Amino acid sequence: MSAIEWGKVRADFPLLHRQVHGKPLVYFDNANTAQKPAVVIDAVDDFYRRYNANVSRAVHALGSEATDAYEAARSTLARLINARSNELVLCSGTTFAINLVAYSWALPRLAPGDVIVVSRMEHHANIVPWQLIAERTGAQIRVAELLPDGSLDLDALDKALDGAVKLLAIAHVSNVLGTINPVREICRMARKRGIISVVDGSQAVPHMPVDVAAIGCDFYAFTGHKVCGPTGTGALWARREHLQAMPPFLGGGEMIKEVSFEGTTFNDAPYKFEAGTPNIAGFIGLGAAADYLTTLGLDQVQAREAELLAHFSEELSKVDGLRLIGTARDKAAVVSFLIDGAHAHDLATLLDLEGVAVRSGQHCAHPLLQFYGVAATCRASLAFYNTHEEIEAFMAALTKVRRLLG
Repeated sequence: MSAIEWGKVRADFPLLHRQVHGKPLVYFDNANTAQKPAVVIDAVDDFYRRYNANVSRAVHALGSEATDAYEAARSTLARLINARSNELVLCSGTTFAINLVAYSWALPRLAPGDVIVVSRMEHHANIVPWQLIAERTGAQIRVAELLPDGSLDLDALDKALDGAVKLLAIAHVSNVLGTINPVREICRMARKRGIISVVDGSQAVPHMPVDVAAIGCDFYAFTGHKVCGPTGTGALWARREHLQAMPPFLGGGEMIKEVSFEGTTFNDAPYKFEAGTPNIAGFIGLGAAADYLTTLGLDQVQAREAELLAHFSEELSKVDGLRLIGTARDKAAVVSFLIDGAHAHDLATLLDLEGVAVRSGQHCAHPLLQFYGVAATCRASLAFYNTHEEIEAFMAALTKVRRLLG
């Protein structure tokens, strides 16, 4: 395999070349949203300039071209995670996808006494929908706890998956800790007990090869804007038998075969879950993003980000008074940290004045931060288009900020 010239890859991303507050931008907020390569921007622009039309409706040339491009994007996304296109529901992102599973699969099936297991490290999007379903069905939420390093306590999880558990919701990669969960092993635990597994892949699909068939889950959700695609896009993969058995979540145009006042015949899956006009341009852009990452090679992406993380972690280890939140052995390039005597928001604000973009706050993971006894953290998250030079620039900015904070 030929070596990738990462400097040329970086040149594909127009926004990375701008300045912020008169300083070269160091964009370390990739877990929040990824930047977009020119091919994605061009694909969206091309749709609106050349063949803007609604999909699956009109027989004219523009409508056919739009539909072909939209369905081609579905096929490209399916290949990205080793799935079939008729198993992939296109939706606005992971939040919608998990809510779809909650209301269409869980709500009709759960009853008082049933248990939903979620881990302590989950994003709110993989907690709140299950709480809402539990309130409506009488089911209970059970928490799978962590070890101090931020890895999942697999022995405790194994014991927690008893006969009352009907559904397990787990992140593939933590958005705060960077912990990479052994989802294949976890889903095997669930499957041998007849427990349905839902995997939040938002932080995994952009950064490593994902094979839903090998993972063995029942549902897998991911968000497009973290995969170098446009906002308002994403997908839910589900086993075909689940999609066929689940009722529609929303009703409206294009999720039906026939409507009368006596009743409605719904479309086949996945289309019965795609009511209304979709974000056509967004999904065409997301298809371009998936093609881009596939050409680059997600194994190469993963290796590049591991190299950057090793450098970044070594530099941070030299900083007195810096506390890392999450030190699991299997970890993506997400680093949450605190510095003695400095509030996370103050750090992020002053780093921004040096051109460095990081996120501060609770990262939509309140129960996780409660576990560590902190109110907020700074989070620096790297992507393959970041550089070793940017890590050095970050460290210089951090040193300056610490002097300003006294």
